[in-house]
Amino acid sequence: MGWGRLVPLVILSYFLGSIPFGYMVGKFWKGVDVRRRGSGNIGATNVLRVLGPGPALVVLAGDVGKGALSVYLGQGAAGTVGAAACGIAAAVGGAWSVFLRFGGGKGMGVGSGIVLASMPLVALVLAPIWVVLVALTRYVSLGSVVISALAPLVACALGVSGEYILLAAAVGGIALVKHSSNIKRLIAGQERKLGEPAD
Repeated sequence: MGWGRLVPLVILSYFLGSIPFGYMVGKFWKGVDVRRRGSGNIGATNVLRVLGPGPALVVLAGDVGKGALSVYLGQGAAGTVGAAACGIAAAVGGAWSVFLRFGGGKGMGVGSGIVLASMPLVALVLAPIWVVLVALTRYVSLGSVVISALAPLVACALGVSGEYILLAAAVGGIALVKHSSNIKRLIAGQERKLGEPAD
């Protein structure tokens, strides 16, 4: 294993994960700070609500891409251990970005890229669950919370490596922590549905 290369790649992956595409697209393309509109989140869902589908797709592509790239960097240096370490670092960066004074997104975009790159079969199971839940309820957050909780269970069921089960648990756990306010609003019946306008 290329341990000598892995440590700097873990650090690089944190910085990659920290790139705030939602903030950048809003600020530099549309002149809007999405942190002050809608839910205040920098993820693709809030960008969709505030700025529309074009900017949201750009943000989603950027977030998924930075997660996937981090996994590939780690995998090349140290196999599954490297992929897991760099993936976790990217997820931490996405949730607590050094560029936003350790604020960040909910972890679903970058987490999707991490899971797609490291565990495509897990992603294949989780994606339709998310789609069905969002289609039936119009709550993006509900779909996100459910698949975040299911990620390590599905990884175990599919027999992926221990390192990737840990990665799924870490990525899912971070997303659940970042969705704590959404969970409270879902319970209280106050969560915004997909398609509802921003404030």
